[in-house]
Amino acid sequence: MTTTVSRTQVELTNARAKLVGSRDGVLADAIVWLVRSTRVVWSAVAVAWRWLTAVITPLGWSMIAVASLALVGGYVFGWTEAVVIGWTALAMLLVATAYLAGRNAYQVHLSLPANRVVVGDKAPGEVQTTNPTRRRLAGVRVEVPVGQGLAEFASPSLAGGESHSDVFVVPTARRGIVPIGPVRTVRADPVGLLRREIVWAESLDLFVHPRTIAIPSMSTGFVRDLEGAPTRDLTSSDVAFHALREYVPGDERRNIHWKSTAKTGSYMVRQFEQTRRSHLLVALSLSAADYANGEEFELAVSATGSLGVRAMQDSRTVAVVASALTPDFAKRAVHSVRRISTVNRGRLLDDLSGVETAETALRMPELARIASEGAAGTSIAFLICGSTLGAAQLRSAAAHFPLGVDVVAIVCDAGAVPSLRRVTDLSVLTIGFLEDLQKSLAKRMAA
Repeated sequence: MTTTVSRTQVELTNARAKLVGSRDGVLADAIVWLVRSTRVVWSAVAVAWRWLTAVITPLGWSMIAVASLALVGGYVFGWTEAVVIGWTALAMLLVATAYLAGRNAYQVHLSLPANRVVVGDKAPGEVQTTNPTRRRLAGVRVEVPVGQGLAEFASPSLAGGESHSDVFVVPTARRGIVPIGPVRTVRADPVGLLRREIVWAESLDLFVHPRTIAIPSMSTGFVRDLEGAPTRDLTSSDVAFHALREYVPGDERRNIHWKSTAKTGSYMVRQFEQTRRSHLLVALSLSAADYANGEEFELAVSATGSLGVRAMQDSRTVAVVASALTPDFAKRAVHSVRRISTVNRGRLLDDLSGVETAETALRMPELARIASEGAAGTSIAFLICGSTLGAAQLRSAAAHFPLGVDVVAIVCDAGAVPSLRRVTDLSVLTIGFLEDLQKSLAKRMAA
């Protein structure tokens, strides 16, 4: 009897356990289904919200708020005027939705005939809109961000395979790097309640180079730097004259000595001793404290570019450096220089297009100290700055260079009368216009 009761209790216990386990399994499945469904719904809501926020403009959200408040307030308080306003706002939203209907299958291409121009020159750009489909597409508005501005074009309706081009001009009144693009094709209602756009990944940079002046080769350096140290190696192009010899095919015609040719009756060319040319250093201060205004800084950048370009045209070893900037919230100032590329003329002017003054940039004395340490073999150093630096600061900057280095400070004072003065072993050239640079260097060389 006891055994039978015990078996019955065990069976009841097992049955209860199975029932509880079954209920727990159903509850667990329900919780999992609820979590998954919530995630799916939330994801759909997030996608819909992103789409709405991308399509509805601030004016559109204002119109939705007006429609909601007017309809609720009108029906609750019985204001007929509010009801009319609410339905009018709702009708405008519905009409605006119709402007977004349809596909935007256009292809847009952005191009620049020249991505490098000199400040003040015209810089045209072109936007070409193409219909790659076989059916006619409705017109679309094209927007091209140009720096801080925006160029807008209305592309007409195009049949299949047709294209339409619009030309715009980029303002180049100021030196800099102007980002152009990415282009956007926009479909929107006339009021501006809704807006749907497609952003094309293509974007370009326009380099607006500083204005430079053609400095004659004799004005690039001074006599000692031009002659260098002559060697016994002979060459057909240098400044240390050696002798005359008969012309052979391949010689440059500019080296023909015409007086000797007339006497001998055969072409005679000059032969030179090859020299070891010295190092030319150009240091540009980017410290805002070194300039009285922006005109002085632009003049300084142009002078730097002119010297660097002339040195590269003469195949000289040249280094161009500028003040390094200290990052925001840095605990101490950054004691280093920024090296401007001298690979070729384009790279030099590209880098100079992007330089700007900063309060945290190194001032000229500190810039000269660091530049002198990293420019071994320097023969001539040009220190370019504004008019706020006094004679004591210029002497301090020049003192960092070793003996034998000819240091020339070019002080850019916009509109000032050009002058040349000596401060101990330092030559100080003051220029008021870029054209003064050529005359001042020639005067310094003749002194």
